[in-house]
Amino acid sequence: MDKFPKIILASKSPRRQELLRLMNLDFRIVLKDVDESYPEGLKPSEIAVHIAEKKALAFDETLAEDELVLTADTIVCVNNLILGKPEDEEHAFEMLSLLSGKRHEVITGVAFLQNHQLHSFYEVSEVHFKVLLPEQIRHYIKTCKPFDKAGSYGIQEWPGLVGIEKIVGSYTNVVGLPTHRVYEELQKFSKK
Repeated sequence: MDKFPKIILASKSPRRQELLRLMNLDFRIVLKDVDESYPEGLKPSEIAVHIAEKKALAFDETLAEDELVLTADTIVCVNNLILGKPEDEEHAFEMLSLLSGKRHEVITGVAFLQNHQLHSFYEVSEVHFKVLLPEQIRHYIKTCKPFDKAGSYGIQEWPGLVGIEKIVGSYTNVVGLPTHRVYEELQKFSKK
C-alpha cells in the first residue's frame, strides 16, 4: 500500500471530506480564508487551477516537511459563462434555469503543496441536463438549499438523480474532487 505524506485537506466541503474518507486516506482539515478572485482573461480550467493554487499557497510558510496540503476548486461552465456558488434563491433559480436542457462542464482544479513545491492539475466532466420545470427547480432550492455548490446543484441530490441524462468523464469530479486522478497524482508523493 502507498505511504503518503501527512495530508491536510484545506476544504470545508463535506463532499470532498467524504470522498477522501471513502478512499481510505488519512487526513486532517485545516481551513484558511483565501481571496478567490482571479485575473481576467483566464480560461475556465485556468481559473479553477488558479484558485486551487492560491488556496494551497496560503499554507506555504506553515507546512511541516512531512505534510502535504490538498486544495481544490470546482466551477460550472455553460456557454463560456462561469457559474460559481449562488448568492440567494433567485440567483440559484437563474443558474438552474440556465443549465436546464443543456450540456455544461464541471471543472475541478486541484493543487498539492509540499516543501514549497506546487503541483496542480484539472479535470473536466461534461454533464447533460434534461429540461427541469420551474416549479421543480424552486422546490429543490427550497428543500436542499444549494448555496454552497457551484452551479447551484449537487449531483448526489434531486437534480442529479432525476435531471442528469448523461455524464462524460468523472462522476466524483462533478461531486467536487476527481478521486481517481487525485490518487494517481498523490502516488507521485508516496514513500514506498
